[in-house]
Amino acid sequence: MLIPKWLLVVLGLYLVGLTVWTFLLATARNPLPFPDPGSRIFSAPTAEAREAVVALLAKHGLGERLRADSAGVGRSILMDGTIINHPSPDALRKVEGATACIGLVADKPQEAAEEAARFLRQRGFAARVAVDIEPDLPIAFVLTDALSGSCINFRPHITRMPRPK
Repeated sequence: MLIPKWLLVVLGLYLVGLTVWTFLLATARNPLPFPDPGSRIFSAPTAEAREAVVALLAKHGLGERLRADSAGVGRSILMDGTIINHPSPDALRKVEGATACIGLVADKPQEAAEEAARFLRQRGFAARVAVDIEPDLPIAFVLTDALSGSCINFRPHITRMPRPK
């Protein structure tokens, strides 16, 4: 039985691609934006501190995937979805000093944030929604006393977020 060379080449490329893809998935380096589990966000007091923390995490196997800076926040997104921020004083004031955040994915971020705030208020916690933290981004924050020094934010899937400027 004779197998054409082009078929062997295609099969070889497929196997190499499958091997690389399996390696990336096994090492938590999925190159695609699927699935988007949201993010865990931590803030550094200076840009230099953010860079140092990102370098330290990379040294321990958690590398930077991309930078997504905006006017008010310097942002390093790591391979596992963790975000290390350096917020401007204005952005930090708008989130009432919260230096950490749980980021959740929602089709309609503002509606999801309003629902979350209602949920928390029904359980006796103060909660309000803020949507003007980063005006260029469709992110809605829930500022609440249910978390100490932290907040919750809702954003669209990463593929529906605007490109960083």
